[in-house]
Amino acid sequence: MNCLSSSKFPFLFLFLFSFSWVASADPHEDFLQCLHYQNSNAISKVIYTPINSSYSSVLQFSIRNGRFNTSATPKPLVIVTPLNVAHIQAAIACSQKHGLQIRVRSGGHDYEGLSYVSVLPFVIIDLINMRTVTKSRTLAFPAGVCPTVGSGGHISGGGHGMMMRKYGLAADHIIDVKLIDAKGRILDRASMGEDLFWAIRGGGGNTFGVVVAWKLELVTVPPTVTVFNVTRTLEQNATKLVHQWQSAIGKFDEDLFDRLLSMMQQSFPQLGLVKEDCIEMSWIESTVYFAQFPRNTSLDVLLDRSPGSTVSFKAKTDYVNVKEPIPEIALEGIWERLNQLDAQVAQLQFTAYGGKMDEISETSTPFPHRAGNLFQIHYMTPYVTKNPRQAYINYRDLDLGMNNLGNTSYKQARIWGTKYFKNNFDRLVHVKTKVDPDNFFRNEQSIPPLSSW
Repeated sequence: MNCLSSSKFPFLFLFLFSFSWVASADPHEDFLQCLHYQNSNAISKVIYTPINSSYSSVLQFSIRNGRFNTSATPKPLVIVTPLNVAHIQAAIACSQKHGLQIRVRSGGHDYEGLSYVSVLPFVIIDLINMRTVTKSRTLAFPAGVCPTVGSGGHISGGGHGMMMRKYGLAADHIIDVKLIDAKGRILDRASMGEDLFWAIRGGGGNTFGVVVAWKLELVTVPPTVTVFNVTRTLEQNATKLVHQWQSAIGKFDEDLFDRLLSMMQQSFPQLGLVKEDCIEMSWIESTVYFAQFPRNTSLDVLLDRSPGSTVSFKAKTDYVNVKEPIPEIALEGIWERLNQLDAQVAQLQFTAYGGKMDEISETSTPFPHRAGNLFQIHYMTPYVTKNPRQAYINYRDLDLGMNNLGNTSYKQARIWGTKYFKNNFDRLVHVKTKVDPDNFFRNEQSIPPLSSW
């Protein structure tokens, strides 16, 4: 090592410089060669490039927002749909070696397309093939309300759903995990430590590594549940009903989904819910019902990941505090704005909080929106403010702020980070600094390491 003379050093430097420049001239080919070198285990069967006939269909299959499915949308150099952990490890190693961004896609529901779009040269790791699950008719976990949401992103952001008032969030029920970090290591809860285990249960996806398996503590669900769908128009006093609903939320028992009719008649009689509105079915059948499929649709429809029709939308979230319910006059203003919209889709969704959510500390996971919230508002632009006070990371919104393309400013990131995570943001930054100091896993709203302060 010490025999190199000073006269030879300039030659060596120029040679390395030239080699580096040539290698980076075509990162696409270099990346593919690296993949095959790293892993010959049938990896060619799960690689898609723009010259493949299936490239476009694979790319578009999990795009849920038409805003990011246009000719102007940046496209990945390569899509990898891994069949095993080794494929993911190879994709991570080769992306690092050749300076490419990684986008990890589960269900493709990122509201800003960050799981499959980047302005920098990038590769998609699409986990569509990694979907094994053990099933039960009487055990479940608090899953989401949309049938095509991937469990990876759902849990990584916290994961609220129909049963959260009784059981909390999906992330509250994670007891172990298998994650591949920036070094390609396979980590479980014991080997990663409690700080990283805390961070990945609500700290957002594509920040700390690639989760390939979640181990969930399941909850018991009754063999039969009752569901209903009641429609009211503005002419039928919908404004008063929504306003009164805000007062009724706190009276709802956490077993609302177990003893529906009697509690609704006691806590919210203004709705006028009657027995004829209610339908009894199994819990798993209720997931099909809430996915808005016709009655008696086969359960097999839940395995169908076909995207169907997509729309272009912009969505936002905020939280309504128990001390500040929305007055009737404000609700009337919202309806007026909705009626003025010339939009394909206009949606305003209120999700009731309380119950178990009030009992869990806002620091138990990165998801902080617990006690004191009446409900979450999920709504569409262009008819809403660009400055919600708080937000939900699974309903991502780049209007809150973005990381720089190069070094991310901690100060800049904290502006949007505290809206998602409140004071938990700083702990997330410290975990990121420890496990991914070079900020390999990053996007426009990933957690920055302190080295970028």
